[in-house]
Order: sequence, then structure tokens, then C-alpha cells
Amino acid sequence: MITRLRFLGTGGGRFSTIFQSRTTGGIYIESGIRIHVDPGPCSLNQLKNFHLNPTKTDVLLISHCHPDHYTDGEIMVEGITHGGRKRRGLLVGSKSVLEGVDDIGPAISPYHRSLINHKTLEAGDFLNLGDVDLEATRSVHSDPTTIGFKFHTQNGVISYVADTELSDDVIEAHRGARVLILPVTRPRSSRIDWHLSTEDAVEFIKRVEPEITFFTHFGLKMLRVPPEIEAYWVQEETGYRVIAAKDGMKVSIGTRITVK
Repeated sequence: MITRLRFLGTGGGRFSTIFQSRTTGGIYIESGIRIHVDPGPCSLNQLKNFHLNPTKTDVLLISHCHPDHYTDGEIMVEGITHGGRKRRGLLVGSKSVLEGVDDIGPAISPYHRSLINHKTLEAGDFLNLGDVDLEATRSVHSDPTTIGFKFHTQNGVISYVADTELSDDVIEAHRGARVLILPVTRPRSSRIDWHLSTEDAVEFIKRVEPEITFFTHFGLKMLRVPPEIEAYWVQEETGYRVIAAKDGMKVSIGTRITVK
């Protein structure tokens, strides 16, 4: 069985989201089940563009309670549950997304939570999703409950690093990943709090040693560089394959990893 990834969007942060300089639809994974990760603004348009049916999605994952990651979440719940008429699928999110923490969230209304089975995860939790075992990983972000996702599939581990600062604990949580998805929001020499920059990506990749890394979640400054230049620099620095993802990019993971 081939595992397939589709980048529904590669933008991130306030202004990339506001201007949709890159779309912010998250990532779609097909590996025996269909998983939509972080359905930000434009998710539904991108699903339509790439002929992916939201009513056939099985699992919705939301890493934290920021709008570039959750905005289309309630509509996705309605899609998964066939307009609320069929109780199917699973919604998984951080505590802020499903319960709210202090002045953050919740992102999904009580009504929409009532339509679907749902579960709150914290870093270190495991959840079986049939053909995929899901592991929640730690992040260091302005939403303190943010979690990343580590997918244990028949084709190896795919690690989705949520928005985070560089941290030893975060890096260690993603060791063993075959495919590493990194939110590299800022280019060299322009690091900001709570996010990764290109320099951070070098250390992350050297320690995780993935077969391939995809950069995503690009802010406006990164897009002006552009991200392909930063990815090439990191590849030269680390010796590992690095690709700046593009909206609509499709990845097939089997014995080999192919990118379209």
C-alpha cells in the first residue's frame, strides 16, 4: 500500500493567511484511511481543486487554536458527517481546539463537537487509527497546548511538526521519521518567537536524519526569498534531501519516495 500526501496549502502566519500568498489548506494523507491535518482557510477550495471528497475523509486533526490551522474545521466536520446526518469519523485536536484554554478557543463549537466522535490529545499520547498509529508530539508555541503529529504507517514514520520554536524536546520527539514536514516560517537571519527559521531547520534535520524533509508554513518574508533558495541551502548544509513544498504538491511514499 502506498501512502500519499497532498499539500493543500503551504502558507502560514497572519499575513500569508490574510493575503493568501500561499493557500492555507493544510495537508491530506491517504494511508488506508483519509486524514486531513490543519484545515485552515481555503481547505474546501483546495479539496475541490484536487478532487478530494470531504465526505470521504475519516479523520480531522487540528494541532492548535490559530485560524491558519482551524478555520475550515467546522465545515470539515459537517462534510465528514454528511451534513450531521451520519455519525462517522473522528476529530482530534489539542486542548485549546476542543475545550479552550484561558482566552484561547475552543475552535470547534459544542454543536459541531456533538456531531462527531472527538478526542483531545496531549504530547506523548498515542491513538490507533486503523492502518495508522498516531502519536502526539510536543511543541513550544504561543498556544501552550499545541501538538504535532507523528504518523506510524506501513511505509515508515511521517512527522508533522506543528508551529514551534526550536527545542531539544521537540527535535527528540521526531527522531526516527522517514519523512519530516517542517513549518519553516522565516528565512535566515529573521527568526521570530514561537516559529522556526531556516537556521533552525539545519539543526533539526541533522539530528532527526530523515530520508526527505518538506518545508511548509511560509510567511511573507520567506516567500520573498523564495523558500526554494532556503531549502537548497539547508540541503547543502545537512546532506539530506530538502524540498520547499508548493500548493498542490503530491508525494507518494512506498519503497521509494516520489514527488510531483
